[in-house]
Amino acid sequence: MKVLCSSLTILPASIPEGVKAFTFFERSKNPNVGGIGNGWIRQLEAAGFAPSVSTWDFVLFAFAVCAADFAVIRKDSADGWTRQIELKITLNDPTAWNHEAARLEEMLKTLTGDYWTLSFTNGGPPPPAGKRVLCDRDCVALLSGGLDSLVGGIDAKTQGKSPIFVSQLAHEDSERQRNYAAMLGGGTWHQQWSHKIDFKGRREPSTRGRSMAFYGLAVLSASLLTVKKPEIIVPENGFISVNPPLLPGRMASLSTRTTHPLFMQQLQEVLPLIGVDVRLVMPYQFKTKGEMLAECADQKILKQYASDTTSCGRFRTYNRTHCGRCVPCMVRKAAFLRWDPASDKTTYRFTNVASAGKSSADDPMAVAVAVLAARRGGLDKLLGATLSFASSTERPNYRRMLESGLGELATLLTRDGLL
Repeated sequence: MKVLCSSLTILPASIPEGVKAFTFFERSKNPNVGGIGNGWIRQLEAAGFAPSVSTWDFVLFAFAVCAADFAVIRKDSADGWTRQIELKITLNDPTAWNHEAARLEEMLKTLTGDYWTLSFTNGGPPPPAGKRVLCDRDCVALLSGGLDSLVGGIDAKTQGKSPIFVSQLAHEDSERQRNYAAMLGGGTWHQQWSHKIDFKGRREPSTRGRSMAFYGLAVLSASLLTVKKPEIIVPENGFISVNPPLLPGRMASLSTRTTHPLFMQQLQEVLPLIGVDVRLVMPYQFKTKGEMLAECADQKILKQYASDTTSCGRFRTYNRTHCGRCVPCMVRKAAFLRWDPASDKTTYRFTNVASAGKSSADDPMAVAVAVLAARRGGLDKLLGATLSFASSTERPNYRRMLESGLGELATLLTRDGLL
């Protein structure tokens, strides 16, 4: 499917058949044209943003990828999953982007599992021209409202860092994001935005490209900093980041890759080539969630807030309650068991993963099969080529972390009588 993300001023008067069009920051009168970030420029200028053209073009790219990811339906593809997406984006300076198009396409293939064809043209909406404000922060940290980002924020503060906390607005998490940022001393500089992508028609639910909006917001927030090559802290535990296939059918993009090390490496490599000078930092890439909790620098604060965080992949489905049996919920439960079981005050719809019922048992059974397969055939046989992306020096660290993560999950399943 073809997707066009354009400034309103150069949007074609007639959208060709088979093309899904979006306009940046201003709505078209054509009801069939979707919108991205309507009215956002004025808000950014009022907040003092004046990013470089390179930074701003990355934001346009990141949001356009999310729009295409939402608009192209996987069930309509030949195999019911893998899509062929032709994405055309209007930028302010497309020269470097067209030169690196093949590299960007490969990066997005890693992220979403689809085949992307990218083209970039002139005419993108210019960057906001706000009055630059003096910023005393020294890095950027993603703050989702989840447990990992809370630990990341606590550790950063304890280490003497002063992050700009960056969040995507979410009905379930927006208030806790603000509470955490304020508690960590970054409330004044907390950046909390939404891509505001909307359009008529069906919406693809898999959202494998959703993290691109987060990275776009992080790079934009880094433009406020005065330090050279600022850090962007991506606080994700290594087990969820690698997301090893628990079953053969969960290979590649059938498991989310929002912070997968290969994707993060590809993103880091391409950023300076398109003029964006930031450093992506993943401090927990070799840590399980349980290890993150146990090693958190301020245990008192962590115990106060840990149960308030969200981890569930079906949080909205279960009326803003943790389901207790999806993989993120099980990793969360297992982490609390490793750290401090008494501290887990989370409300779970299914307290015991074995009581989820036949129709809701896919994830618990997948974890159980993976644990048993590792016990019988060894971890390396279970992982297969999962760690082929890693260098020879990093591979033992990833392997140790994955083995420990499976051990945490095995303890949970044993407690609940599934093993």
